[in-house]
Order: sequence, then C-alpha cells, then structure tokens
Amino acid sequence: MPLELEYMKGFTFGWLNKKGDFIKSEAKESLRLMKERTNSNYAIFALVALQDTPHSTHVDYKGDHMVADEELIGMIQYARSLHMKVILKPTVNCSDGTWRAHINFFDLDVPCEPKWHDWFKSYTEYQLHYAKLAEAMNCEMLIVGCEMVQTERRSNEWRELISSVRDEYTGLISYNTDKYQESNVSWWDAVDVISSSGYYPIDDWERQLDRIEQEIASYDKPFFFAEAGCPSRKGSSYLPNDWELSGGVSIEEQARYYEAMIEHTRKRPWVRGLGLWDWPGLLYKEENAATDDGYSVYGKSAERVIKAFYQQEL
Repeated sequence: MPLELEYMKGFTFGWLNKKGDFIKSEAKESLRLMKERTNSNYAIFALVALQDTPHSTHVDYKGDHMVADEELIGMIQYARSLHMKVILKPTVNCSDGTWRAHINFFDLDVPCEPKWHDWFKSYTEYQLHYAKLAEAMNCEMLIVGCEMVQTERRSNEWRELISSVRDEYTGLISYNTDKYQESNVSWWDAVDVISSSGYYPIDDWERQLDRIEQEIASYDKPFFFAEAGCPSRKGSSYLPNDWELSGGVSIEEQARYYEAMIEHTRKRPWVRGLGLWDWPGLLYKEENAATDDGYSVYGKSAERVIKAFYQQEL
C-alpha cells in the first residue's frame, strides 16, 4: 500500500539565517505572522552548511553561518505552540557562490584529486547530526538534500546515506531534486516521499505536471513540491528560478504566478503539497513590501492568494 500523505500547506522559513538570528524576538514574530497570514501548517526549516567550492570535500555545519542547535530547537518548539508541523531540510551551499547543483568529482578516484567518498563521508556526518535532532524533536520529515544534480548519479552513496539516517531518525525521509530533474534520481525507492523544486514557467505547468506524473508513477510514492515560488519582479513568472533576473518590481506578476501554480497543481491529486519559497526569518517592514522584488510574499498580493488556498480543505 502506498503511503498516505496529508496535503502539506508548507512554507520555507529562515533561509540563510545565522547563529543568533533565531533567538531574536523578531524571528518568532515572523514565524507567527507566517502562520497567521498564510495559514501554513508546515514550517520547513532550511539550514545552510558551507563548503568552500563545488570540489571541496569538507562540509562545515558548525560555524556561525548556521543557527545554533539550541535556537533551532527553540524555534521548533515555538512552531509546535502555533500548531504547526515541522520539516528539517539540511542544505549545503558553496562559499564561492557556485550553485550546489555543480558539486562534483571524478567518478574514478585519482591520486591528489578530491574524491566522492570523502565528500559523502562529511556530508553524511552533517545529515546525521540533524537526523538526531529531528528525531529528538519528533519532526515530521527530514529532507536529506536539495537540488544536488551532479551528485544524484551516485546512487550507492545516496542509498548508504539514507540507510544511515534511518538508523537515527524514524520519521519520513525525502530528497528534493531540482526542477526538470525528477527522472534523474534512480533511487527514489529509498525515500518515503519524492519531492522536487517547482520553479516552472507560468505557461508550462500542465506540460511539466504531465511529465512528472509519468516519471514518478512507477515508484508508487507520495510527491510534493518541496520548493515553489516566484519573485515579485517583472518577467519572473516565466523564469521563477532566476533570482538575479533584471526587472522592476511587480507585485501583480508574483500574485498571477501563484494563482496559476495553485490552479494547475490543485487539479493533480498526486501532488500532496507545496513548500513555498520563502518566508524570511527576519522580515522587512510591511510598508516596504511594495518595493521588495524578492521571493517573500509578506505584505504582497500573493500572500492573500496563498492564504485563500491554504484555508481550504485539501
């Protein structure tokens, strides 16, 4: 029998927040507002470890670039007090600015060159740290990677990592592949829930949903979009994954994108939720929303679109 998954009305919270940010009163107020103004029932805490370059083998999850365990635990407890469920998503970025999808090494070990097994050893240590925390805090899900396209061909290593995580964590496990890459992962059978990033052009949702449905059908696993969203910027509805796109502020274009995404995904019963991108841990002032061109929906028209959807029985 396939796993039954409730519809996840999710939002990513606190991306790029650093040590000390979650103990600020503004962070708790931001989470409260996220719940109140979007009716989200899942808080996705996305954490950001660092490695120097896409070819470095050490993943640093202990520096000041990470919120401390104690403050993360405090925010999880606060999310519980708001009657929210919790997903932990330990992610990695490259300090040199290279997108994590390009983390890559030679498939054959070569002397004096960085190696896959060294990277996976460090990355697994990182995931196990948060697997133990997720287990202690009874988190509903752990997402063990995000958009790591070049690593995905290393099926054996990913299977070993997931097996090790299961030794520490008894909740649901997912992996978040990137847009267009749903067929790139040959080890979906190892996770409980399939997820991907849904940054698809506003006029291409139907075609992409048809494709994804075919590509994941054989695994008989629940699916959700662990990331999905659009900046409030002219042109972004056609390139929602491009956070550097040039264009003036357009609150209306962001709202139109959310309307379209919701319209198309809600008709697909196999899509079991959204993990929208993203709600800042430290918010700008609401009066500045009209000049903000980022992914945040706080104080914007898209916020009302999302709340109207998330208030429905799904």
